[in-house]
Amino acid sequence: MIRFLCLNAFISVHTIIFCLWAILLSLFDRDGRLIRYYVCELWSKIILWVCGIRTHVKGQENISPDVPHVFMSNHQSYFDIFALLAYLPSDFKFILKHELMKIPLLGLAMKRAGYFAIERENPREAIRSMDEVAEKVKAGTSVLVFPEGTRSIDGRLQPLKKGGFHVAVKSGCDIVPIAITNTCRIVTKGSRKINKGDIGIHFGRPISVKDYSRKDVPGLMDRVSQAILEMMEEDGAESGKFSKDPPVMMKD
Repeated sequence: MIRFLCLNAFISVHTIIFCLWAILLSLFDRDGRLIRYYVCELWSKIILWVCGIRTHVKGQENISPDVPHVFMSNHQSYFDIFALLAYLPSDFKFILKHELMKIPLLGLAMKRAGYFAIERENPREAIRSMDEVAEKVKAGTSVLVFPEGTRSIDGRLQPLKKGGFHVAVKSGCDIVPIAITNTCRIVTKGSRKINKGDIGIHFGRPISVKDYSRKDVPGLMDRVSQAILEMMEEDGAESGKFSKDPPVMMKD
């Protein structure tokens, strides 16, 4: 109980401080790049370290930092966000629910960082927003989406939703599948208890969308889903095992 209270209190205060830092830094940062590397990455690595979480990373060589991508990851826990901000070797913007932008201070910080908010309850507005995101990606901005739409309760991959795939097809930019394992054991959905443990992040090879059109999106969804599933199985999603590579720890 004491650990639970201390960790959640730390994350809250730590987040407030870094949100204020992000808002201040945004005065000198037009595209959010400074916020990405001097706020988000450090904020996330400190949280992972304090919570006793070791991160095993594979496949970073599959990502070209200067090439725009549509990153698509499975979603098990809010700790997925910390892990990706800490170890995805690229400047990127999250595509997130519009409701999150209403969170005091954090919402303003995310807006200043250039994140994209989608109004999911209004289909017409959601399509318009996705079209705008696609134009940003085409112009050189990488984005990250959780295509399941919500966190998995048991860690298993859920059916994917189409929104992010339309962004990829319209922008013409490759999709990079990402498999995250074991974060569902760190914090289960609906709980705030934070457990110590190891988590895995596996960045897959880019999947080209040049041969896909809007009508081919279901086939593209199946291909990305299969890629994520294969990486989850490879990394031992069921057994909790990870590669024998040394864990990536927070740098001094």
